[in-house]
Amino acid sequence: MAYLADLIPGAKPTEIPGMDGPVTEIFGYGLWLLVLAGVGGVGFGVYKLAVSDKSRNGGGSEPFKWMGGGIAAVILSSSLIAILNGIAG
Repeated sequence: MAYLADLIPGAKPTEIPGMDGPVTEIFGYGLWLLVLAGVGGVGFGVYKLAVSDKSRNGGGSEPFKWMGGGIAAVILSSSLIAILNGIAG
């Protein structure tokens, strides 16, 4: 799993008491990847908003769906990271 640490800067999963090492590490990196996916969703939503058709019959809600989903993913994963760090630490 050392190559995953190179992709995510500063991501060092905290050991969770009672869980095996590999499970904790994979779960921790999965949460960090969820944060990155959420940021990507927000970025893609901003891009779609910038290039969308601004006329009356254009699909104006799709960029906001991307941004809302990205924000929800970031909030969910960051709250789970905070909870797990509170349990472990």
